[in-house]
Amino acid sequence: MREQDKLFILATQRWVESIVIALNLCPFAKREVIKNRVHYIVCHSNDTQSLLTQLEQAATEFVNNTDIETTLLIHPHVLQNFEDYNAFLDPAEQRLQALGYKGILQLASFHPHYQFAGTSPMDPENYTNRSPFPLLHLLKESSLEKAISAYPDTGQIPEDNIALMNQLGQRRLEQLVQNCIQY
Repeated sequence: MREQDKLFILATQRWVESIVIALNLCPFAKREVIKNRVHYIVCHSNDTQSLLTQLEQAATEFVNNTDIETTLLIHPHVLQNFEDYNAFLDPAEQRLQALGYKGILQLASFHPHYQFAGTSPMDPENYTNRSPFPLLHLLKESSLEKAISAYPDTGQIPEDNIALMNQLGQRRLEQLVQNCIQY
């Protein structure tokens, strides 16, 4: 593994632990981190076509490996612009469907400049989906359904996350993300 890949993975692991888990943005993440069932892949693609190919490979590996519960495909060299990234999500979903993974895999999206529709770029609630680098998150739908059925009120998670992000504020959240990438 390249030295730089280790740094991308380390920063992403810090983000998962210090933001996603520590702030309880995803109540299902901690268990998988503790069980070492999160797979981190650094993609060296410089264009969307090769990123789609890498996504296809990661998805196939993910589906065929029962030891992996979630995969984070980190792609720091492509789709730095959020609008381009957001436009890429449709072709990515289509590629997964073409592989026959509809109903098997779910794709979640995270980006350093993530912005929900109807928000301004500086709104704290965007930090629920802001990561140190652009990444694609693959989840197994069967596992997600199982976790959701065991959780008391999953519908409340987004609202609680937005309230927490607003409470912490944009400056504090930006500092938390920056802390993940400082070596």
